[in-house]
Amino acid sequence: MRHLLLLAAVVLLGACDPGMPQTVSTTPALDAERLDKMGEELRARAGEARLGVAVMNLENGDLWAINGSDRFPMQSVFKAPLGAAVLAEVDAGRLALDEILTVKDEDLSPPYSPVAAAYPGRRDYTVDELLTLAVGGSDNTAADVLMARIGGPGAVTAWLRSHDIDHMRIDRYERQLQPEIGGLKSFRPDLKTEAAYSAALAATPVEVRQAATSRYLEDPRDTTTPRDALLFLAKLARGELLSEASTARLLRIMEDSPSGANRLAAGLPDQARLAHKTGTARTDLGLNPATNDIGLITLADGRQYVVAVFLSGSTQPEAEREAIIADTARAVTQAVR
Repeated sequence: MRHLLLLAAVVLLGACDPGMPQTVSTTPALDAERLDKMGEELRARAGEARLGVAVMNLENGDLWAINGSDRFPMQSVFKAPLGAAVLAEVDAGRLALDEILTVKDEDLSPPYSPVAAAYPGRRDYTVDELLTLAVGGSDNTAADVLMARIGGPGAVTAWLRSHDIDHMRIDRYERQLQPEIGGLKSFRPDLKTEAAYSAALAATPVEVRQAATSRYLEDPRDTTTPRDALLFLAKLARGELLSEASTARLLRIMEDSPSGANRLAAGLPDQARLAHKTGTARTDLGLNPATNDIGLITLADGRQYVVAVFLSGSTQPEAEREAIIADTARAVTQAVR
């Protein structure tokens, strides 16, 4: 019975999905039997947390997923599509990478944010610097400043819709989203340091924090499906979203990112490359709302696969949450040999 329930949760989407082009493949098919076994093991390790996994062969659209059409909170995963939307403005001539943007008090966002920590000592940044800080370094202030420059969260979501990415949505700035998760009424510039922000959260009544986190886990805002995370990555890698130069720029930033060393990257074989974006919520009262990683894997022989892993509502320590993501990457690469 347990195996039958697992199979019901594992959805092979690629064969009938017009968003995932089907072509004759010159690479091995995904080993569904091996992936099914991996999925059963990972779901057991995830315990009561919700797990979403999706894997696709970039060459032919062959796709395998667990809960691939369910919504999961993105956290900083959203900074990859934000970066793409920013570069789309550059491609359109409405924005320049060397344009200077000045950070003001009202632009500061909660940690993690070296830009906020450096303020007011440094206020001016180029768009290119903020792009690298937001996508590569997951800087919240950098992301919010860029998002405001191109029209706000709604503009990013509208750009995604214009490319038929229909179930990935960005609704709030980080300075709105992060305080709401912890039950804070708002963000103030004096909370820009980790110590001050953590103290404000700790001073918030436990019942308020619990209720806020519960609302967040049920909120459709700022979420995606694993399937649409793959769709974004596939369209990006195929050059369907940006110019060749901008595509290369964004993928390079994602490949050079130092974050998530113990997630997808830890499960890859030697000489494989990874362009990715992590997302992580704060653990509070023993509950972690989101630990994520999505990325483009390029194997040593040039084969490419896009992978998305979302873990929501986990009570496990960070090391185990990250190990689940790493073992997903390990199983994927073993299933395509």
